[in-house]
Amino acid sequence: MAVVTDSGFAGYGLPDKPGTDEFWTAAQAAGTPVSVPADGGGRLTLFLWRGGAPASIDFESWSEPVALSRFDDTDCWYAEVPMPARLRVTYQFRSGDEAYADPLNPAGAGGDRSIAATPDAPAQPHWPLVGADDVLPVPATRIRWAGERLGGRRTVRVHPAGGGGPVVLLLDGDDWLYLHPAMTAFDAAVAAGDMPPVTLVFLPAKDREAEFGCVPELWEAVRDELLPLVAESGVPADVDRLVVAGQSLGGLSAMYAALQYPDLVNRVACQSGSFWWTPDALGRADPLGGPVGGAIAARLRDERPDLSGLRIAFDVGEHETRMLPHCELTETLAEQAGAAVRVSRSASGHDRAGWRQALLRDVAWALA
Repeated sequence: MAVVTDSGFAGYGLPDKPGTDEFWTAAQAAGTPVSVPADGGGRLTLFLWRGGAPASIDFESWSEPVALSRFDDTDCWYAEVPMPARLRVTYQFRSGDEAYADPLNPAGAGGDRSIAATPDAPAQPHWPLVGADDVLPVPATRIRWAGERLGGRRTVRVHPAGGGGPVVLLLDGDDWLYLHPAMTAFDAAVAAGDMPPVTLVFLPAKDREAEFGCVPELWEAVRDELLPLVAESGVPADVDRLVVAGQSLGGLSAMYAALQYPDLVNRVACQSGSFWWTPDALGRADPLGGPVGGAIAARLRDERPDLSGLRIAFDVGEHETRMLPHCELTETLAEQAGAAVRVSRSASGHDRAGWRQALLRDVAWALA
């Protein structure tokens, strides 16, 4: 990374000397990070942090942390980060033991994270811009679920987008409630005619590794306990037309449910499914280094199930280089087994910020 001179960051549209009041006023108005074309392709992106102590940038899944450099003895810390084309990424600043959202960036993801996107990253219509200090709306209807099969209690929120319709079960529901405004986005997509009315069910996870492996307990509990509670909640909900939307281990679990319980799950929106998973993968030093496609691909090859009743949309971040072989093999085997398959790639790494538009689009496709 080049050392910034007294000329400052004029190439980013910030001509004032870093650390001055004029500089910070301009940076606030511009809304950093700011990207410019990089030599050889991609973008060079400027991140700014105002403070007295050293800090770094932590990116979600895409890059190792990047240390910030200080401009002279001012309160301006900066990093010029090379980014590939088409990237949307969640990040946060870390200083000492604390994590912070970017106060200069209007795009937040929860109270201590922000979202950066290169200018060529596709737009995400229907997802509103929310700041780190904004409180996201939550559905008025909540179900207190004391599941016998899974044990413990959890709160499941239910929202009828457009008046309600087929149930869309959102795994990792708390992330879609409190980090990314899924309720607002689905409402907007329905209002725009981009999907039919649906009933969103936000299912939080207590232990992702235990619940989202290829195990039956979660799906038997959904079938026998949760969906009857949704039907009795007073919210219009067609529990017989169910779409399961899951990411990472949640995507793996959704695909497992489609294989194990085809009468329950036959519409799936899967983003970056953890198809490297085998029963012993999480105990290995390199969980992704096992057989390509993991347990799901092995099952598809060995059992040769008839998936002609399954409609499944696969998406994965185009920058997830180690995930791609696992996902590509599973996509191919599912289609060969007769499933109606849609395949796409998001402009992201393994990051919910990049999967957001795929979630809306693929749920709509699953219901088509």
